[in-house]
Amino acid sequence: MGVELRPFGVKCNIACQYCYQHPQRDVEQGAKPYNIERMKAAVLREGSGFSLFGGEALLVPLEDLEELWAWGLEKFGKNALQTNGTLITDRHIELFRKYKVDVGISIDGPGELNDVRWAGSLKRTRRSTNRTEQAIRRLCEEGLPPALIITLHRGNAGTPEKMKRMGEWMRELDRMGVRAARLHLMEVEFEEIRQAYHLSPEENMQALCFFYDMKDSLQHMRFDLFSEIEQLLLGKDENTSCVWNACDPYTTAAVRGVEGNGQRSNCGRTNKEGIDFLKAGLPAYMRYVALYNTPQEAGGCQGCRFFSMCKGQCPGTSLQGDWRNRTEHCEVWKALFEKSEERMIEAGLPVLSRHPLRMFVEQKLVEGWSNGVNSSIGSLMRQIQEQQQRRQRASCSEAVPTD
Repeated sequence: MGVELRPFGVKCNIACQYCYQHPQRDVEQGAKPYNIERMKAAVLREGSGFSLFGGEALLVPLEDLEELWAWGLEKFGKNALQTNGTLITDRHIELFRKYKVDVGISIDGPGELNDVRWAGSLKRTRRSTNRTEQAIRRLCEEGLPPALIITLHRGNAGTPEKMKRMGEWMRELDRMGVRAARLHLMEVEFEEIRQAYHLSPEENMQALCFFYDMKDSLQHMRFDLFSEIEQLLLGKDENTSCVWNACDPYTTAAVRGVEGNGQRSNCGRTNKEGIDFLKAGLPAYMRYVALYNTPQEAGGCQGCRFFSMCKGQCPGTSLQGDWRNRTEHCEVWKALFEKSEERMIEAGLPVLSRHPLRMFVEQKLVEGWSNGVNSSIGSLMRQIQEQQQRRQRASCSEAVPTD
């Protein structure tokens, strides 16, 4: 897990209409000043490499970007960046190459399919989208293909025609050499945004199934969402995203934020009040103990055979904005787990959701959470296998005749 370094906080050059950071922008008064030395010291205290983040990270002047990336390369051997791509120039690309910067770009589709990422007017929005598309192409041509984050909503997945266009775009990106795309279901902060852009569970599932069915036809691009669900079903969760791994919203393990003044912060997805609460010193996992024991009709996960893999998903997408509840996208994730489960069983793979040890794994997870320990499914499965092997060896020893 790395550090999200946010020199300008959530300041951005565009205004994506669904952005989960809007509550923070409503509270902030103007751009925050940043101090490079304080940021460096805070990153060192966290003890791992960092990704420049925002808002929009490329609002930081080039000379300061170079200083941060030169330092990052010296200390950690690499750098990372998440950007909307609209500000990338030839000079930025030179720095990406020089300082080994892995680039992630957030874009929801080509042309008008990206209009929700608003830049103040339709003309400016389309111009910004074109700049992002050109940046993706240029990075691929330079041998620096970016990873993409794509949020699904009515603007890009609300009709069959839009989905067809998305499919054509994905194939074009694949031919260009883009290797990774992360699909997000839209996180909703305001009811007006829900009414305007949010997809129904059925629409979300149709969109995800569209990409699921096309994934094997792509030469380079992979959708990590689907591969992660397959790994979770196999009980191999060590390298899966934070949304599947029991996140405490008051001290988000996967996002150790560092603000421009050096202050520690949490993942913005769990920030529903616009206030950067101080990061708690120790994680607590009461959400997951409660979800395990709370009936599904009351917002919990009781009895769900996918609980150990899903864990109620991201607290930032919880029902009614209350992190104690399971995700509002439960119906979609459950259907996607079922689809993957069925295909894996047909292929003869042993899935945890149907395994005799599932209940034991769940109980061990809950036992650990009750004591402040967040075990991985993989580590529990290895413990079980080691115990079985010891018992087999002991049984074989007893069965060997002696003189």
